[in-house]
Amino acid sequence: MTDARTAWTEAGAYPVGAGVYRIPLPLPQDGLRAVNVYAIADGDQVVLIDSGWALADSVDLLAKSLDGIGYGLGDIREFLVTHVHRDHYTQAVAIRREHRTRIALGEGERPSLEVMRESIRTGAVRGTAHLVRAGAQLLLARLGPPSAMSDPLGVWELPDDWLANGVELPLRTRTLRVIATPGHTRGHVVFYDPGAGALFAGDHVLPHITPSIGFEVPPADSPLRDYLESLRLVRSLPDARLLPAHGPDTPSVHARVDELLDHHERRLTETAKAVEQGADTAYAAAQLLRWTRRLRPFDDLDLFNQILATTETMAHLDVLALRGWLTVTDVDGVARYAVA
Repeated sequence: MTDARTAWTEAGAYPVGAGVYRIPLPLPQDGLRAVNVYAIADGDQVVLIDSGWALADSVDLLAKSLDGIGYGLGDIREFLVTHVHRDHYTQAVAIRREHRTRIALGEGERPSLEVMRESIRTGAVRGTAHLVRAGAQLLLARLGPPSAMSDPLGVWELPDDWLANGVELPLRTRTLRVIATPGHTRGHVVFYDPGAGALFAGDHVLPHITPSIGFEVPPADSPLRDYLESLRLVRSLPDARLLPAHGPDTPSVHARVDELLDHHERRLTETAKAVEQGADTAYAAAQLLRWTRRLRPFDDLDLFNQILATTETMAHLDVLALRGWLTVTDVDGVARYAVA
């Protein structure tokens, strides 16, 4: 029997609106399982929202799925990418090399992409200063040097176009509006289709999980503050069908945004309690919290997810400091938190 929570990952091209198809593509890890790419039929060509991870299985499945709706890889006119994470961006780069497809990305992603490219050139480990600030030297010690399997520079080529907030993108069949929604990444954007009442939400609004916050180089001053403001911005739009990057499409953006706002308020309260119990760094507080829908202890997480948990905890602590619930002091590069 198919699990209802994972049915959305099954291969195919699923209609989610007039001329719009959701195409799940595989990911090489168990956590997220798949990423949704959205194909918008636009006359004799097709425009894709996001692209998938540059994997042989993924590009083959994308070609097969497009063929099912009457297109080939060479018919892709443009990739409109919500953010620069590899499961959204890198397959667009790979396909562009062969088919000269254009790639457009939010202009706020430029600093992250440039840092990523420079770190690959120099062999530097990214994010060390952020983990030092979190008091997570033990995680840093476990990271070690960059792996020989690190991404090649070519995976992170620059896009053809940088998208500004608010710009209108006229297609033959509709007009999409670019809306900057920083938080998950500094330059994350969503694509709003007011005519169809649909929001291509990327990782900004997900139906089953909450996107990671604070795991980015260079980090924003307060990524969780940015994310909450971006959620409220999307909530101020007319309600729309939610077309997320991970998970099934759902009828209401507003309903899920309300759940996400409530979740982070609860998480802020839990994080404040961790400080009251004596945790004075993000790393220490993260160890007192539970993680994922299964409420797993911190020690049960793998190294990557411990890093995610630590940086997300720091994002919550910084919002608590902005609200005046906590104080924060820099001590030899480590952020130390205390009850105000």
